[in-house]
Amino acid sequence: MTVTEGTRETAAEHGKGRAGHRLSLVLAACCLGQFMNVLDASVVNVALPVIAADLHFTQHNLQLVNNAYTVVVCGFLLLGGRLADLFGQRRIFACGVGLFTLASLVGGAADAPLTLVLARAFQGLGAAVMAPATLTVLGTTFTEPAARARAFGWWSAVSGAAGAIGVLAGGVIIEWFSWRWIFLVNVPIGLVLFATVRWVVPETRPRRTGTKGSGLDLPGAVTVTLGLMSAVYGVSQYAAHGWGSPRVLGPLLAGALLIAAFLVIQARFARHPLVPLGIFRNRSVAAANLVAFFGIAALFSTFYFFTLVLQQVLNYSPLHTGLSYLPLSVGMALGGWGIAPLVPRIGPRPILLGGLTLAAGALFWLSSVDASADYLGDVLGPCVLLGSGMGAVLNATTNAATAGLAPHQAGLASGLLNTTRQLGSAVGLVTLAALSAARIDARTGAGAGAVDARAAGYGLALAGAALFAVAGFVAALFVPVRKRSRSPQGDTGTARGDTDTPQGDDTEKAAV
Repeated sequence: MTVTEGTRETAAEHGKGRAGHRLSLVLAACCLGQFMNVLDASVVNVALPVIAADLHFTQHNLQLVNNAYTVVVCGFLLLGGRLADLFGQRRIFACGVGLFTLASLVGGAADAPLTLVLARAFQGLGAAVMAPATLTVLGTTFTEPAARARAFGWWSAVSGAAGAIGVLAGGVIIEWFSWRWIFLVNVPIGLVLFATVRWVVPETRPRRTGTKGSGLDLPGAVTVTLGLMSAVYGVSQYAAHGWGSPRVLGPLLAGALLIAAFLVIQARFARHPLVPLGIFRNRSVAAANLVAFFGIAALFSTFYFFTLVLQQVLNYSPLHTGLSYLPLSVGMALGGWGIAPLVPRIGPRPILLGGLTLAAGALFWLSSVDASADYLGDVLGPCVLLGSGMGAVLNATTNAATAGLAPHQAGLASGLLNTTRQLGSAVGLVTLAALSAARIDARTGAGAGAVDARAAGYGLALAGAALFAVAGFVAALFVPVRKRSRSPQGDTGTARGDTDTPQGDDTEKAAV
């Protein structure tokens, strides 16, 4: 071998190593962005009583701290996903991070209820832009199936674990620091993330007007954003006013009409639809979004009611409650990450079915917890099972929901999946909250003690979450089966009814 040839080999290996390192940083940026999004949605719950006392919220308007975030996120997710397709994934990702970080700074410095509510709304807007961008970047950067599965595995593990970690972080912050650090901690993280995105995330070329699928569907964007915001706002008002109130029925009706108008615009009038309805002809995408709806309805409702069980039935402190979530967090991280190598081999359907079975069994088990329960004997086991099952489900759902789509539809699929998840969390929580409240009132009226009545009500809600997981299992039966085909290089899999994603270069294989 000549010196020149050896030099070339060394340079090639060095180049591959640098490319792998850069892709790892891209993955880290996407995971950190999603971690901030999910963490912020859960960490505030533990701090609400302290925030109410410090800023003089009334019981009626305290819910706006959460609802301002949820309503805006849900309303703008589809538009946020489309913006990444149209104007470049790095640019939109960075804009979302910047807006989220600035809003967090304002929220941490808030001295009045209105300031905090507005900050939460702008946090939601930043999250709605950032969340679909993270999936878009992963989908366009990791094109080799095995590397993409590992990337989605990490993203899903972080996404799932962040909700549980948020409860722990909230407990620690309230116990030892000021509630303001719930928001202020996002500022240094956001600055580091912004710099990382600008440095390592590859930019996609903005789509020019006149090309197929280019252009922003403004009528569609306005109707779906206002429709989703109106519907979620109506659902959020149920707890304070009841289903029969005009404050609930009015927004729900307006939301239904606006979403119906959106569908008509997409089907008949839009030259460049925000959501081409033909995407639902991809069976994997349609079924995966149903699984996401029911799976997240089960998971995020569980975060809420399990916290109440620990604090109001087992009488745990906020810090003790947060520590009790650690097995669930670890289980979700290991479930999402550990299952990643199996996804390109066997396809998402077996993983979805197995994970939802574990989750449903764990939730039925948790629903029996009462004041006499022991953590090691009655709580630890279902926490581990639920975390492992849901971690696997989040990973496989992300893969199924983006299967067989062209690269320019990555943002659309990401926005659609995140919107489905937000709707699932909102609808699931309000439905189970109504069932729980009715059971608590009935038991209290029958002479039961407060703790026993709450245990019964929260147990019913957790059983309802298990039924959501069962519904997700049924939806997963419609996810296409992975075909196995053998090639000289080894086995590869292709989902029936879908097309293979383009193969990437070899650097992806070592990047995750």
